[in-house]
Amino acid sequence: MPAKRVIPCLDVKDGCVVKGIQFKHLRGLGSPVELARRYDAEGADEVVFLDISASEEGRSTQESWVRQVARELTIPFTVGGGVAKPEDFTRLLRNGADKVAVNTAAVLNPELVRRAAALVGSQCVVAAVDAKRDRDCGWRVFIKGGKEATGLAALPWLQRLQELGAGEILLTSMDRDGTLEGFDLELLREAAKLDIPVIASGGAGTEMHFLEALEAGADAVLAATLFHEGTLPIAQLKQFLSDRGQLMRLEEPCKR
Repeated sequence: MPAKRVIPCLDVKDGCVVKGIQFKHLRGLGSPVELARRYDAEGADEVVFLDISASEEGRSTQESWVRQVARELTIPFTVGGGVAKPEDFTRLLRNGADKVAVNTAAVLNPELVRRAAALVGSQCVVAAVDAKRDRDCGWRVFIKGGKEATGLAALPWLQRLQELGAGEILLTSMDRDGTLEGFDLELLREAAKLDIPVIASGGAGTEMHFLEALEAGADAVLAATLFHEGTLPIAQLKQFLSDRGQLMRLEEPCKR
């Protein structure tokens, strides 16, 4: 059984790492390069780097950011934002990313996922899904940085992404994002029925929240605020999870 993963997420806007609550009220938290360096040293299993305004602004992720961050990392690195065509996957991988995340463009053109998987392999394709509870469809998919609702129900969309060739799902609960109240466990239990890994995102506030998400079926847990502000050291979290029966990588953090 693969080890569970702890993943810091760096949401970047205008060259600065930002964080908000339910995708609003963003505040700056520092340089993406400096934070990436810190997380590598602290023992993170992976890092996710999202250019959160790229799709809304109709542009691709800036390659200079990718190269700068990739030079600092010895752990896997996912980048997303403004990915719109198969060639974007190749371009970002060549600039240092290990995986590429796609959200808005996959909704607008689902065949993009299939073509990208054929071009670079499913293991490099991460389908990011922003979902919000909805009375009519359980959870509704949102795009463009959470600003635009779609007609898609989240659970059928997750299944289709798997069928199209996505190798992993990055699933964010918009209702829980930035609240520190815990992950949407009901959503995670449904997503865990997929045959591909699911990264839980949105709502982590305590060590127990991460454990609950893994017990609900998540393969990895992602957070931003707790890690960026130093509230919960990654090594401490991984030891907590290991002590409670989760298989974790507990190698010594890198000394830099």
